[in-house]
Amino acid sequence: MTGITAPGGRERGLAAVLSSAAMASAFTYAALGAVFAGFAIERMTSRITYVTIIAGLCVVGAAILSARRREISVLRLVPTTLIVFLAWVLVSATWSQDAAATLTGWMALVALAFLAVVISHVRDTLQTARALGDVMRVLLTVSLAVEVLSGILLDMPIRFLGVQGNIAMLGPVQGIFGTRNSLGFIAVLALITFLIEYRTMSVRPGVSLYSAILAGVLAMLSDSPTVLVLAVAVAAATGALAIVRHTPTARRRTVQWLFGGALVVGLAVAYGSRHTIIAWIGAARDFSTRADLWAQIVVFVRARPIQGWGWSGGWSEDFPYGTLNYILRESHRSALNSYFDVLLQVGWVGLILFAVFAGLAFVRSWLVASERRSIVYAWTPLILVALLVDSVFESFTLSGYGWLMLVLCALRAGQARSWRERIDEASQGTDLPPLGDLPQGSDRRPG
Repeated sequence: MTGITAPGGRERGLAAVLSSAAMASAFTYAALGAVFAGFAIERMTSRITYVTIIAGLCVVGAAILSARRREISVLRLVPTTLIVFLAWVLVSATWSQDAAATLTGWMALVALAFLAVVISHVRDTLQTARALGDVMRVLLTVSLAVEVLSGILLDMPIRFLGVQGNIAMLGPVQGIFGTRNSLGFIAVLALITFLIEYRTMSVRPGVSLYSAILAGVLAMLSDSPTVLVLAVAVAAATGALAIVRHTPTARRRTVQWLFGGALVVGLAVAYGSRHTIIAWIGAARDFSTRADLWAQIVVFVRARPIQGWGWSGGWSEDFPYGTLNYILRESHRSALNSYFDVLLQVGWVGLILFAVFAGLAFVRSWLVASERRSIVYAWTPLILVALLVDSVFESFTLSGYGWLMLVLCALRAGQARSWRERIDEASQGTDLPPLGDLPQGSDRRPG
């Protein structure tokens, strides 16, 4: 009969929509936009609204993966190191002071990690960077507009967004991200992404210029002491990667080891000269606050060095977090250091697992970027450099956009260079490239 669609036809039509390139693109934009705008969403609506959005995206993501299940290899789906770290975080509920809070924090990690898994399996590296670049352009433009509205047009703070309206005094500004350090960190991630966009000529030159100026201006206006450190670290990594990429293959391994040795020496020198560096960047007060906090954390770590006090994510008023704030007469919501936070919450075992997860991601992505011809592969290690360096000063990589980007970069690195890739190819008897290495612009669909 004409005009009647069989149930099977509707199912196939829905599967075609879910597995389409348009759906993959829309999902990527929605996920990145929601997570990076999480603070603004919560302040303008509520925490429940943000959680509902993330939960809804997870449901849609699961449907997309189900529709694309024939294209996806289980072996390549999630890095083993990520699974082990998340498993240890979950187990920490058994000794946590608040098991319900631990389970909630664990679910937050898993939800954002799942969004990263979906993005990494439906978009290639360039498509992901382009999506992030577009999201950053919009959010940074909105941040600048809000600061101008608050500090110049209205000359009053916008308290529900945490905007102080200091742009007329050249900062510090926060944009729609809550704190100046958040804005500075996101501006650095944006600059890396805009650089890749420019080098791959994936946007018009005028758009690239506007984007770079926007991110650079907001990074400076944030007046965040970590921005300069991040800029130096990313610039050094960019220079080193450029040298490695232009080194003949026969000498590349030697150059890699030389840079590895230089990194160790550089870290030792930086630690020995930390007081001079801190004074130079004008962060003495901020570092003093952090040093006092970290010293107290070490005291509590000694009581439970192996397993920690149980995962919490963001700090609550419960023990030991409330006690730490009481001792310091502060109201910290984190350890202001991802590594100390992991150590306090899930002990040395958790810290080692986290370090292996992040370290392997960086090494893999660096090796891929140094071997592959396309400049787009430099995006992953440079983003990881920013994430890992910023983790010394903030705990952004343990929640929200920081955790999403860490997992996304780890997945990118694992797809391009992993022992599971070789096992999977051997079992399928094919020499096809891994999903992360499909030609740029591909929507990952066969044929």
